[in-house]
Amino acid sequence: MEWKWNKKKVRKLNVATHRDFGYFFSGLIIIYCISGLALNHVDDWNADFILTKDTIQLSQTYNQADINDNVIQQLSEKVGEDKYKVFDFPTNNQVKIYFKESSLHVYFKDGYGIYEKVAKRPVIYQTNVLHRNSLKGWKWASDVFAVMLILITVTGLFILKGKNGISGRGKWLIASGFDRF
Repeated sequence: MEWKWNKKKVRKLNVATHRDFGYFFSGLIIIYCISGLALNHVDDWNADFILTKDTIQLSQTYNQADINDNVIQQLSEKVGEDKYKVFDFPTNNQVKIYFKESSLHVYFKDGYGIYEKVAKRPVIYQTNVLHRNSLKGWKWASDVFAVMLILITVTGLFILKGKNGISGRGKWLIASGFDRF
């Protein structure tokens, strides 16, 4: 069966290509847009993590010599942590206890501590990982996606006919878009 190229068949193929690839990639387009907005504002907020800080009051003051595994465990339980990874002494008057995704910084003489917890920002963190191409092999998936966006855009240029299409006002809007370089 011979397939003849005519305007009607080319137009039908163009519309179908634009529609189907547009639908197929719509989720990824939305993900890239959301993460792009988040990454554009990294100076305003941490797009990847939520950092919470709480101050706790201690029932007593400590000296560095007082600190042992039992005291560290008691301090850990005070902030709801059941297991610490390690602790160290940034100065003679402080101990810092490290947990899986948090830390407790205790100031001996002042009788308080600062508990900091880091959590991945739901959904945004994962989309940012994709957007930054931080996953192994994602660079090639991202390249395919970029080529498909070009295809979706080019096929979209030829959807409308007449005065609202590319031969009408479309050509002026395209020229105006390229003029922004």
